[in-house]
Amino acid sequence: MEALHPRIRLLWIAQAAITAIVLGVVLAAVDQWVVDVPTAIIAGVVAVGIVLGSAYAIRLYQVWRFEIQPDALYLERGVVTFVETAVPFVRVQHVDTQFGPIERALGLSSVVVYTAGSRNADVRIPGLTPDRARELQDTLRELAVESEADDAV
Repeated sequence: MEALHPRIRLLWIAQAAITAIVLGVVLAAVDQWVVDVPTAIIAGVVAVGIVLGSAYAIRLYQVWRFEIQPDALYLERGVVTFVETAVPFVRVQHVDTQFGPIERALGLSSVVVYTAGSRNADVRIPGLTPDRARELQDTLRELAVESEADDAV
């Protein structure tokens, strides 16, 4: 099984910190206009959010794995709920490489595998270097085309 690039932890920690800060701003707005919320409570909520989010990101990085086998792409991930996913190559519609501004700044990309059949059945593999993402995209595309030929009637 292959692990994600270690820099993905920075992205996930940054997302947790931003979420905690937004929650702090919302609490500050509630304090300002609705009911008095002590500053210590607001600061505590933000601090706890950052600590829990960071711990979650570190643990998620430890368990997030993927592997390409002859028949399918296999993924394992999850902290609270552990999820194992198998994506048969015959179900793959197309494969994209994506990266947002923060991913780009960290030198990371994601591969998104779109599958046939179910709504919202896409699979996203985050935390890859751009070169590894392009390589994985090409490999998955080739395996999907091969399996399509093998599956033909």
